[in-house]
Amino acid sequence: MSTLQSIFTQHIAVQPTAAFLISPETGATLSYAQFGNAVHALAARFEANAVLKGEHVGFFLPNGLHTTTIFLGVMIAGRVVVPFNLLSKGSALAHTIGHSEVRCIFTNADHRATVIDALALCPAQVRERVAIIEIDIDQVPQSAPQVFTLPPVAASDAALLMYTSGTTGQPKGALLTHTNLLHTGATVAQWHGLSAQDRVLSSLPLYHINGQCIATIAPFISGGSIITPHKFSVSLWWQWVRDFSPTWLNVVPTIIAYLLNDDAKCARDEFAAIRFARSASAPLPPEQHRAFEARFGIGVIEAMGMTECASMVFCNPQENLRRKYGTPGLPCGVEAKVIDAEGHTVASGATGELCLRGANVMPEYFNAPEKSKAAFDVHGWLRTGDLGHCDADGFYFVTGRIKELIIKGGENIAPREIDEALLLHPAVLEAVAYGVPDKNYGQTIHAAIVLKSHESENTCGADLLIAHCINIIGNYKAPSQIRFMQELPKGPSGKVQRLKLSEG
Repeated sequence: MSTLQSIFTQHIAVQPTAAFLISPETGATLSYAQFGNAVHALAARFEANAVLKGEHVGFFLPNGLHTTTIFLGVMIAGRVVVPFNLLSKGSALAHTIGHSEVRCIFTNADHRATVIDALALCPAQVRERVAIIEIDIDQVPQSAPQVFTLPPVAASDAALLMYTSGTTGQPKGALLTHTNLLHTGATVAQWHGLSAQDRVLSSLPLYHINGQCIATIAPFISGGSIITPHKFSVSLWWQWVRDFSPTWLNVVPTIIAYLLNDDAKCARDEFAAIRFARSASAPLPPEQHRAFEARFGIGVIEAMGMTECASMVFCNPQENLRRKYGTPGLPCGVEAKVIDAEGHTVASGATGELCLRGANVMPEYFNAPEKSKAAFDVHGWLRTGDLGHCDADGFYFVTGRIKELIIKGGENIAPREIDEALLLHPAVLEAVAYGVPDKNYGQTIHAAIVLKSHESENTCGADLLIAHCINIIGNYKAPSQIRFMQELPKGPSGKVQRLKLSEG
């Protein structure tokens, strides 16, 4: 089993009637056999329209049965899938459309105008190359009139071109192969003990690496099923659990925060089938981690992924007694180390840059040889740009991005420490600290927060929150200003975009 196509062929032969995709909005279910027929229809469509093996196919779509079929089907049919971020528009979307070299873009009626507007900003040769195909995300995909012979696919073939969030510059396209994706999917399935009896509930978008690799490719490899709502809904989440009986939940810290802040009444016995929840894509504050487990009785496994590593880097152990709060865990299917500015491996507990190497790590950035060269050292280690350390038990801790580090009066301050201090206040739902220019210190510390729904600035003012931070982390690390917001700027994974706040 070296490609997604070989996994696909096995499932169709062994468990054709098993449920694969479930739409909670419509109740529709797609079996593995129905999914297989839809993939053959997709391959026949490519052939009829001269979209050749190895060429790039994009989509600009919310989650749905049809979206997942396109995401996996493009790769199974030997083409390279390019998911476009639904939060992107205008010149930013035009850049990725042009750079990705897609031949066509699948979209729906709600988003077609955005794609057309972005294409209008592209050069003429791009507009001439790209066809727009409109679909209904809830429609059960049509079957081919006959089984279409799929082109052979090699393990080293490119499968997924995924653009980074671009929070620190122009997005880069991480080019991932079938080997990268299978290594991730198989390792995640083994780590969590996934089988054909497992069913995941995940609302994470299919234009983000976590939603792609953890919530889609891993269950596909293990032969399980996927409950795939269009998007997260705090009011419907537990109803979906009751109606469709997932055995695990794929979430991000933002989802955990909003479920904790919701007043919904839930009995623990309603969640008896759920073996665990998996949280990644952003650091999970320990207090929220503990609070979620205490309220719902569902153990949360914190993990960490990267686009360049097919969403797999670190993960806490499956066993409760070995998990640690505040850390994404142990290396999961990769080698990891921490280096100093000169490239030397540092001692346990010392802070430095995290570096990774393994079969899940991308071979290159697409059409960016200089960026690809800069990303790796001579021994093939990927330099992540993340700051962190490893403790004596081998658990890794991530304290921030190198570019997000606050340098106040020559002192390096990891903003996550300030985030966590603010989140200890019972009125705070979300918090993020960031550096702003200061003529005396080089940088000073500001923070943006979202209060819980029943709180207000009148009862929980900036002075109170600053004093709270001083009491926990001291005056030097406490923010000098607090900015109250209705919503923090976030990428598609729910990760707060700190640098956007720093830039004003």
